[in-house]
Amino acid sequence: MRAILLLMAKDLRERVRDRSLFLLALVVPFGLAAVFSLVFKDVDTQAAPTFALADQDHGQIATAFAEQALRPLERRGVIRLRAAAGEREARAAVERRDADAAYVIPPGFSAAVTSGRPATIQVIGNAEAQIGSFVARSIADAFASEVRYVQVALAVKGSGTMEQAAAVPEPVTVEDLAAERRQLSVSEGFAAGMAVFFLFFTVQFGFSSILDERREGTLARLLAAPVPRAAIAVAKLLNGFVVGVAATAVLLVAAAPLLGARWGHPLGVGLLVVAGTLAATGVMAMVATVATTAERAANLQSIVAVLFGVLGGVFVPIQQLGGVFGALSLVTPHRWFLQGLADLHGEHAPVVAAVPTLALLAFGAVTTGVALLRSGRMVRP
Repeated sequence: MRAILLLMAKDLRERVRDRSLFLLALVVPFGLAAVFSLVFKDVDTQAAPTFALADQDHGQIATAFAEQALRPLERRGVIRLRAAAGEREARAAVERRDADAAYVIPPGFSAAVTSGRPATIQVIGNAEAQIGSFVARSIADAFASEVRYVQVALAVKGSGTMEQAAAVPEPVTVEDLAAERRQLSVSEGFAAGMAVFFLFFTVQFGFSSILDERREGTLARLLAAPVPRAAIAVAKLLNGFVVGVAATAVLLVAAAPLLGARWGHPLGVGLLVVAGTLAATGVMAMVATVATTAERAANLQSIVAVLFGVLGGVFVPIQQLGGVFGALSLVTPHRWFLQGLADLHGEHAPVVAAVPTLALLAFGAVTTGVALLRSGRMVRP
């Protein structure tokens, strides 16, 4: 154990003196995450649709539509409402794209509804704002259904007022349970993606430094000393692991105040970082055992890191394509790391993202085991 700690201390001192470590592990990933977040910041914040309302009736039912159907949505920030003097002004607002859609309530609308005659709310939609137009039509349809329900209730009772009929309990109610948020924001996604992407480049120098030491002749001197070969391999692995955990933790902590990221419970995030770093260290070490020189190891590790990053959804959520791409993403630690952070989001999120954490630990256990079994071909003069 003492030999492992001494070797780790020596390698860590050398890594700290190497300024490129800080660039690769901290400056570049955080800078890219900040740039991407600024470029795509508007994706997260879609503006509420604006509707123009031309009330030419001013009756009881028209007022109910404005005050009971539209104003509550406006107060909740779901829509924005603006008044229009008439149909011409409302139509002009839509054509100028000042409004996504417009409501026109014609004169006599309330009288027609209360007397049981056909009545119409005109919805003028903007062809280039299809979502806003669809929302406007849905609100009008919901209000029309409510009016129809009151008319039926009055017909069944045979007498009474509109208010009394509206107070009759609905025979069937629909409860809307919004799905709890289980996804990262744009800033969080890029910060987490860059952290796990560059984590693979950060840890690759740990185990691969065996090849550097063999090329420079220092490995032969180590083997001449009373140091077990297994201790050398373990020390190199732990060196990459420690640097990877520290770099990823610093990136995620810095992203909270600087990019507004929220990562969930610290225990769950910490376990994900440890498990993700273990997986990255194992994968990079296993790839290094295939190479015969440090240069070939670096090339192979870079190819694997980029390929896993693409398939794991670091740059685009390729797993959402499903099929082959969805299946391939499951064999990358990146996918499980990002999924774990997303699972920790939400009001009732778990303390620990159990499945992603276990998947990353399995990646780490398998790949690290293979690397240690093959380390004998590297730890030699």
